[in-house]
Amino acid sequence: MSIVFENVKDLDLKETLDCGQCFRWKEREDGSFFGVVRGRAARAYMDGDSLILDGAEEADREMWFDYFDLGLDYGAVRELLSRVHPVMAEAARFAPGIRILRQEPFEALISFIISQNNNIKRISGIVERLCEGFGEPIRMGEACSSRTEDCADISGEDVYYRFPTAERLSALTPDDLAPIRAGFRHRYIIDGAQKVCGSEIDLEALRDMPYDDAKRELMKITGVGVKVADCTLLYGLHRLDGFPLDVWMKRAMAVLFDGMDPSEFGEYAGIAQQYIFHYSRMNPGLFE
Repeated sequence: MSIVFENVKDLDLKETLDCGQCFRWKEREDGSFFGVVRGRAARAYMDGDSLILDGAEEADREMWFDYFDLGLDYGAVRELLSRVHPVMAEAARFAPGIRILRQEPFEALISFIISQNNNIKRISGIVERLCEGFGEPIRMGEACSSRTEDCADISGEDVYYRFPTAERLSALTPDDLAPIRAGFRHRYIIDGAQKVCGSEIDLEALRDMPYDDAKRELMKITGVGVKVADCTLLYGLHRLDGFPLDVWMKRAMAVLFDGMDPSEFGEYAGIAQQYIFHYSRMNPGLFE
């Protein structure tokens, strides 16, 4: 059971899945990646210009097409961004296979709450413990309806977990979350879940809201600042006009684009951000 997308351009799985925008894909020795997306588990790999998703059901083809943003012409986006600045053109050429994933909004929100003052390896570990502790178990190509019955015969790498729902997390206490070892972020996770679950924050409504208003809505959540809000909007709601700025990106902008404002990258500023981040991370000599 597999889904195949043929003639896929501008997609490098490692560049896309290992750049800090998502935390549930694990690379295997053969270069493939295992991950769970919207409650579906699959193994993703490229064969030439074909994207293959083992374990994925044909009924979910549209979901996977949407997730990898295969409907957007990234070649045209790179050409447009390259006109903005010579360094931008170089950064875009350096990592042409990066795409912005269309992640589930609540998962992105909680993941980037966890990301504060953390490295990618530790974020991934906390997210995985959160899913194992409070998400429903599944296996590739087949959902499991209960932890103890339908999944009793599954073991080892065949077991995966959905990301916990807002309803599930909203009922927890910081002590309940102690096993995931997220420290001070425990109460932020719960507050975010409660505000989403209680409809104080409608994540889907943020897709069409003016950007600054959407950011202010997210910042009603305890512990959500500008960067986490920007990351949630870009990676969870596909607001490609977002441009998350952490310490590294602020330095990159100051050194490589002195005097420029991120808004000058236009409607695809979020894609520009990923190109710049990867280019800067892989070329530390630029900052010596």
